[in-house]
Amino acid sequence: MNAHIAVLMGGWSSEREVSLSSGKACASALRIAGYKVSEIDVDRNIANILAKTRPDICFNALHGPMGEDGNIQGLLNIMGIPYTHSGLQASALAIDKVRTKELFRNAGLKCPKGSVETKNDLRFAATYSKPFVIKPIDQGSSVGVNIIKFGQNDIDQILGNWNFGDQFLVEEFIPGRELTVSVLDGEPLCVTEITSDRGFYDYDAKYEAGGSVHIFPAQLPDEVTHQALDAALCAHKTLGCRGVTRTDFRYDDTKQMLGELYLLEINTQPGMTDTSLVPEQAAFKGIDFPNLVSKIVEVAQCDL
Repeated sequence: MNAHIAVLMGGWSSEREVSLSSGKACASALRIAGYKVSEIDVDRNIANILAKTRPDICFNALHGPMGEDGNIQGLLNIMGIPYTHSGLQASALAIDKVRTKELFRNAGLKCPKGSVETKNDLRFAATYSKPFVIKPIDQGSSVGVNIIKFGQNDIDQILGNWNFGDQFLVEEFIPGRELTVSVLDGEPLCVTEITSDRGFYDYDAKYEAGGSVHIFPAQLPDEVTHQALDAALCAHKTLGCRGVTRTDFRYDDTKQMLGELYLLEINTQPGMTDTSLVPEQAAFKGIDFPNLVSKIVEVAQCDL
């Protein structure tokens, strides 16, 4: 318990504020658990800061590109500082929604149909039935996710203000219910259903107080519950993740009684704020927040 933990947070991605909230909450819990803690707001001088701070372990509370795409993981591997959450390869794969869906489908997991498109060719709009989804290839926390419900003007307006590269992912919209499953140390915790008055679990619904309602365990047929738990664990293992992950699903029960479960994406750096899902699911399993962050720290490592 005398280990020195550097909590990495902030950074410069679009999820900076969420990362700061996650990092501060985790730093406080780690102190309660008995660790020595240094809080580091990450900038491009992070290698020099870590060399001076000399932590035993880095708790990675960064979100978005740089923090969860393999970059910070590669640096920590080079510096020989054990770190929490997934390693370089799993992180780089998970941030790429196109590549992960290929791997998930090969593993037998059902994902929404979709395609990669470019801003200068909008012919795809005629091939998808509305509503459909436009999302960045490599962002988290629903950043940049848009549901196209009406006409061409919606697409023109969205892509006219698009700041996530020339390419984007287009997917069929799956109606039904929003579900999520956390995996901790190779064990799925439970299934949570997420509802929101906003009609879509977007960035604000995820992080604003009262933006969403979390129902856990979700009231589902037993078969669907087991299917979601198994699929989350399969996704975690398929990418070679470690520590904690959270996998998001849509459950379409609008056409038939049992319905169909679709895997949307896996998050290797799930939020750890007051409104976050992983701490809620851990608490449901009898793991309080200081114990949760301790468990995450205990399995910290560099890539072999």
